[in-house]
Amino acid sequence: QLQASGGGLVQAGGSLRLSCTASGGAFSSYAVGWFRQAPGKEREFVSTISGRGSNTYYASSVRGRFSISRDNDKNTMYLQMNSLKPEDTAVYYCASSSKLSGLVITDSRYDSWGQGTKVTVSS
Repeated sequence: QLQASGGGLVQAGGSLRLSCTASGGAFSSYAVGWFRQAPGKEREFVSTISGRGSNTYYASSVRGRFSISRDNDKNTMYLQMNSLKPEDTAVYYCASSSKLSGLVITDSRYDSWGQGTKVTVSS
């Protein structure tokens, strides 16, 4: 089970850090990722990090502004979001795999999902 937090309202150019904590399961061995869904749009990939945290990958729209990390001792993953733009407004979802340890960018390959945390960026 995943629990996401950290969303909120921020002005353009500001920062937020999202957290997602897992309870149960083999969190530390497997890939985790962040996705987002803006109003009226489909869910899209944001970022992923490998099981040991040695590899990361980002959507082009957030590369250079967002940073994904994980603390396996705390069963927690993070998404540091800087230089936020109004187009980053969305509900952000964390996800984890119970099978794959590498980088996973396809939502269908994740087994567990958090409830979502809303991020609103005002212009």
